[in-house]
Amino acid sequence: MQLIDAYNRKIDYLRISVTDRCNLRCVYCMPETGIKLIPRDEILTFEEICEFTQFAVNLGIRKVRLTGGEPLVREGIVELVRMLTRIEGITDFSMTTNGTLLARYAHSLADAGLHRVNISLDTMRPDRYTQITRGGNIHDVLAGIESARDAGLHPIKINCVVEKSSDEPDAKAVRNFAVKNGYPVRFIRKMSISEGVFYPVEGGTGGDCKICNRIRLTSDGYIKPCLMNDIKFSIRELGYHRAIQLALDNKPKSGTSSRINKFHSIGG
Repeated sequence: MQLIDAYNRKIDYLRISVTDRCNLRCVYCMPETGIKLIPRDEILTFEEICEFTQFAVNLGIRKVRLTGGEPLVREGIVELVRMLTRIEGITDFSMTTNGTLLARYAHSLADAGLHRVNISLDTMRPDRYTQITRGGNIHDVLAGIESARDAGLHPIKINCVVEKSSDEPDAKAVRNFAVKNGYPVRFIRKMSISEGVFYPVEGGTGGDCKICNRIRLTSDGYIKPCLMNDIKFSIRELGYHRAIQLALDNKPKSGTSSRINKFHSIGG
């Protein structure tokens, strides 16, 4: 089967936010004082996530990515990966992570069946990294990258947020690190969801609306067909099939703006 939206785009990519919590406070993602968290009893259970994913795969989803917040702060995340691995039909199973906890989990994630990881890295300067993340330690990320490499989570892709251009000094340093180690790198220009300001991702396919192939599942159970739009449908209230169908029917031709979506809770 195939999922086709109103603009004849094939939708085969599901991004799953498993938590709105994060252990960093990156300046472009989260207020310094933190956020109002979703009550834990409203967060999807592992069983709900797997049941919905199985249903979506039966309809044509082939790529699945776990996001957050930071997915590695979700208790039992390795077990969730193991549960999702049992679903036949997923051909690309990945995770986006800030990498700070990856040294602890990389081998377990690989053993559980995760294929690959995207790791956020915006600078190679330890002081600058601490500033951007409001307290993070770049050496934790570098150790996580090394552990992912040892565990066979390939390809390791590096996500680098830039102000305006990949020619900025921090971006150039990240590119040099990535090229030296054989890691594909993607440069993501800072966006404003509320103002509808977004750009194509350099080195990736994100931000190019005409070829968008994804839908998103939030940690509290809503299908969102577009990051830059307020449209959402509850899988709990509407049921899986109805929520997916409404998401396809209402997926906009192009992003506009959103008052409710936040990077820290929808996973980018």
